[in-house]
Amino acid sequence: MPRILGVSGSLRRGSFNTSLLHAAIELAPAGTTIDVGSIAEFPLYNADVEAAGVPSPVKVMKDQLAAADGLLIATPEYNNSIPGVAKNAIDWLSRPPSDVPKLFRNKKVAIMGATPGQGGTILSQAAWLPILATLGTSPWFGGRLRISNAAAVFDSDGKLVDEKIREQLRKFVEGFAAYCARQT
Repeated sequence: MPRILGVSGSLRRGSFNTSLLHAAIELAPAGTTIDVGSIAEFPLYNADVEAAGVPSPVKVMKDQLAAADGLLIATPEYNNSIPGVAKNAIDWLSRPPSDVPKLFRNKKVAIMGATPGQGGTILSQAAWLPILATLGTSPWFGGRLRISNAAAVFDSDGKLVDEKIREQLRKFVEGFAAYCARQT
């Protein structure tokens, strides 16, 4: 069964997107593993830092990504686009360029997101597409999960309590897991 790396594009304690990843773990089909990777310790990308050696937190996530059948991105939407910390993480993961083929080429990717606003992260999810195309990934378009008014669907402990959204997430994760399990 598939192994999926989940990454939240938010560093905030109590992040709706990190909570969404944890709910995805809970609702994943039997045999599917979703590991949550952290970008919290990634420094800002700097070629001088890279020349001195790839930082340890980046190496950890590179290993996680290499071992995964798929990448599940839980993205907030900041100023109608992707969060800078998430883009920074991708910039680090794609360095050196020789790592791109083994980490990203044909890697199955799904995007979901939650926001306290009304747009349901639609613009952020769309902004990810050129980045994923540049890296040569294989995005999954079999489902969409865009949560608006996130404060109303998660409780104060970050548990996804809206049953309609839980069912949407369950179907989303099942579909992505099946996509990751397919041979290419």
